[in-house]
Amino acid sequence: MHQADISGTRNDLDGSGLRIGVVQARFNPAITNALADACMGELQSLHVSTSRIQHVQVPGALEVPVALAAMAQSGAFDALIALGCIIRGETYHFELVANESGAAITRLALDHHLPIANAILTTENEAQAIARQIDKGRDAARVAVEMALLMKTLT
Repeated sequence: MHQADISGTRNDLDGSGLRIGVVQARFNPAITNALADACMGELQSLHVSTSRIQHVQVPGALEVPVALAAMAQSGAFDALIALGCIIRGETYHFELVANESGAAITRLALDHHLPIANAILTTENEAQAIARQIDKGRDAARVAVEMALLMKTLT
């Protein structure tokens, strides 16, 4: 029996034939565009055909789960990816958006038995977001492919 390496260092991931949905929040576009570029590049390096990736954009992090839900309900995807960036401000809004979007994404994954890689950054400031944007975009792609492959063996 092959045990998956959960350390994130697997080199044998092959996303050929997988269909992946990506939902990107437009808010904080410099960061979310970099997240998306890193994610798409990694998906391609994992052999996910660009013709099998559906990438949509929504206004912000609270809208991401709505688009993810539509994709999940379609039954057309092996995994989904959530991309966004929430930077702490001076009000409670940060906690509300971070908590609600995260909870909704988790609920969707569980309700639909569909892997959703959550790469909605929640940071204290823009510098922290910039420092994480490339690695988190790549990580989201790898998580989506690895979990989609795992789910195929479990169902």
